[in-house]
Amino acid sequence: MKSLKTQRSRRTSVEMRERTEVRDRISNEVQRRDLRNLEISYPIAETFYSLQGEGFFAGIPAYFIRVAGCKNRCEFCDTKETWNAENTDRQTAEELAQQAFDSGAKTVVITGGEPMLYDMQALCYALKTKGLRRHLETSGSEKLSGEWDWIALSPKQNIPVHKEFYEKANEIKVVIANEKDFVFAEQQASHINSNNTHLLLQPEWNAHKEITDIIINYIKQHPQWRLSLQTHKYLQIP
Repeated sequence: MKSLKTQRSRRTSVEMRERTEVRDRISNEVQRRDLRNLEISYPIAETFYSLQGEGFFAGIPAYFIRVAGCKNRCEFCDTKETWNAENTDRQTAEELAQQAFDSGAKTVVITGGEPMLYDMQALCYALKTKGLRRHLETSGSEKLSGEWDWIALSPKQNIPVHKEFYEKANEIKVVIANEKDFVFAEQQASHINSNNTHLLLQPEWNAHKEITDIIINYIKQHPQWRLSLQTHKYLQIP
């Protein structure tokens, strides 16, 4: 009996070692693939170190990587210069991660444009290896890619959102230009099943003087929402 138990124990030990070796080989291959992908480049409209001006993390220091290219063409967009990615300087994932790290920031915000037009896996990997938090700002109009610490979904009217963003978004930020936009905001909130997703209403900048008080009153009556202001515009910082 003792010999049989010993044989079984040895077989179990060998099987565990083999599984570990297979797992390590797969992990090493994934790492080698990701390291090769660090040479993937992205069209970059601008990069800068500033304070996050809006949303749940308003006020924290962050390094911003603004990707060029967007199909949505929102009327109230305040970065229309990023719509066209042609003739835009490209930078590799490794270059962008090093710049972010050198800035001293702990958090990196990937924004646009629409970042999800591109596969963000390489950039996310490069930032993660530098120990940096990765925050995404997106309309949800394209498929999700990359590994994120925080996803800020800002849906736009008449632009379908991929279902996975409703499942994975940490915050939903809806821009309000008039009272009709509250209906759209509630429609978007209805797609969220998690109580951990933060719901924010943000005045459209060109209408903020007229609409902010209306939003405040709406939030008082619908306390599941909170207010987001574009504080960077008030402060006149990037």
